[in-house]
Amino acid sequence: MGLFSKRSVSDLGEKKKDMPEGLWVKCPSCGESLYESALAKNLRVCTQCGHHFTMSSGERIAALVDDGTFEEIDANLDSVNALGFKDYLAKVKAYQVKTGLKEAVVTGRARIDGTPVVLAIMDFRFLGASMGSVVGEKITRAIETATREKCTVIIFSASGGARMHEGILSLMQMAKTCGALARHGEAKLPYISVLTHPTTGGVTASFATVGDLILAEPKCMIGFAGPRVVKETTHSDLPPGFQTAEFMMEHGLVDMIIQRPVMRETLAKLLKYVQQEKKAA
Repeated sequence: MGLFSKRSVSDLGEKKKDMPEGLWVKCPSCGESLYESALAKNLRVCTQCGHHFTMSSGERIAALVDDGTFEEIDANLDSVNALGFKDYLAKVKAYQVKTGLKEAVVTGRARIDGTPVVLAIMDFRFLGASMGSVVGEKITRAIETATREKCTVIIFSASGGARMHEGILSLMQMAKTCGALARHGEAKLPYISVLTHPTTGGVTASFATVGDLILAEPKCMIGFAGPRVVKETTHSDLPPGFQTAEFMMEHGLVDMIIQRPVMRETLAKLLKYVQQEKKAA
């Protein structure tokens, strides 16, 4: 018998994880492993290649508005299952628990560098920020609030489109939001639309693309149908960069592409400009 007995794998005890979950994030653009806390500090923009990760509504509000000025409105609106779609409300409840949000958009009053605004910020974590009755109603009420209070409305869009669980009721939100924006425009009040990744479907076909100024984050996807659907429908090869913010700016849909670290500064300048124009008028 040897002096040393052979050890088995089970003698080593429970296998330890290499690293705590959620500590590192891999950039889908350059493949770099990024420290989560450093990424959050950098407004969820990759420090190596500048890729813009999805941002939560809370993170975006914190990055944009003056400290302590955000006042949420219509926070308690909740979905109903008007069409009897199987397990719809259970799915909504699960996302409420997962995200801490009531719905896929957060709206409220705030100030950006001292200028009062009304914000609507869509959050892609909640059912792909699909637009149902509550999302459309909250955005419409936010626009109407801005009209009453004679200030600029800013909407940050990020959506997979209309919410299929609500059928025609979700499609009705396209007309409702645009109707509110038309009245806002008749009052000669500004609307700034900011497109983030991805902005698609009924949201693109309604309020997202009718802004007085349309801004976009770099390389975000903007379109109605996805590129694969477009290609299969048209039987044509798509041009390079199709449905990116850069492509849309080149073809006149987007006015400016703004890096996230300077979004607040840019909005502050634009708001000051439109305020001066309003006073001059």
